[in-house]
Amino acid sequence: MSDLVQRSPGWSLPQAAYTDADVFAADLDRVFAAHWLFAGHTAELNATGRYLTVDVGRDRVIVVRGEDGVLHAHHDVCAHRGSRVTSEPRGQVKAFVCPYHQWVYALDGSLRAARLMGDCFATASHRLAPVAVREVAGLVFVCLADEPPDFDAFAAALEPRLGPHGLADARVAVRQHYRVAANWKTLVENNRECYHCAGSHPEFSLSNFDVGMNGDVRTNPRYDRALTAARARWSAQGLPGEDVNFPDGAWYRVARLPLRDGFVSETLDGRPLAPPMGRLTDPDVGSLRVVSLPNLWAHANGDYAMTTRLTPVDAGTTDVELCFLVARDATVDEDAMTAVWRATSEQDWALCEANYAGIASRGYRPGPLSPVVEASVEGFLDWYVDALADPPHARSA
Repeated sequence: MSDLVQRSPGWSLPQAAYTDADVFAADLDRVFAAHWLFAGHTAELNATGRYLTVDVGRDRVIVVRGEDGVLHAHHDVCAHRGSRVTSEPRGQVKAFVCPYHQWVYALDGSLRAARLMGDCFATASHRLAPVAVREVAGLVFVCLADEPPDFDAFAAALEPRLGPHGLADARVAVRQHYRVAANWKTLVENNRECYHCAGSHPEFSLSNFDVGMNGDVRTNPRYDRALTAARARWSAQGLPGEDVNFPDGAWYRVARLPLRDGFVSETLDGRPLAPPMGRLTDPDVGSLRVVSLPNLWAHANGDYAMTTRLTPVDAGTTDVELCFLVARDATVDEDAMTAVWRATSEQDWALCEANYAGIASRGYRPGPLSPVVEASVEGFLDWYVDALADPPHARSA
């Protein structure tokens, strides 16, 4: 496998890393099944029995709010003969009942009843297999590995920065789904640079500078002045201003960036569309960026937040879910709220599909990365190659 993903520093990956079915299988096993994955939002799981499911290759995970108020996560595999237990991607139940032979599982995964198994059947010895789950600042993560990577450092970086936005007490106002004809890594690479922003994202560029990304070494006096002034305002509001950028090669970034003059939110006219979320008292809090490799990026403004979740389907296909969150009692113009990210995301998917079509063609050769604006792409590829080289720790099938 290592020969298929071997690359020279400063260059993109070889073709097989994006197109080969065996590499894709290794991606699922060594990257997605071995690391923390963004699964959804606390707001979707805010009552006993509310659940959502997450697909990771051949695996499906159920995440549910238990009667104890705690989140539980389980493999969606009946302990009898392996049937899927759920049939809907989300819902609310009092218990999980396998549709095949009606075994009944409590929300914590324990087996409550197994009909016609005999008087001596040990119900307590069988359950839905557990999966690691954590929630922080309104975001929910799962990990299929038997020994998950450390989560606490990420939580310590995320909570003080995203927590004030109140995502845990928000509601999902809009959910959008896309199927993109591209390898998941091309989508992450696209997200990790703004080299393409000025020429491809007119709506995004209304409110956002195209500098300030991790790994972008360009300077811009207007941006520098905006950042200095904004950090003083954020500090006065009790919001940490310093960035956390993939510390020591870690899998996460949390950074608050200023918006352009006259823009208080990532909307077409810059005006907020809803009251400040959570504990925020001033809508002018810039744009908080969250990246969690391999499958999440998010923007949190004062009035709304947007999350993007990737789900690899095959080597050349990736499903994407965008969710827009607002304060639970807020009334919002949904079309206006989604306008910037609907346009920007769909522009990105077109770019990624064209990129992948070229990668998959006979003419593709690895290309040089810009040391000026693509250092974060380099960082992602380093992280990916290292992850692929590690032995898998996921539960075997």
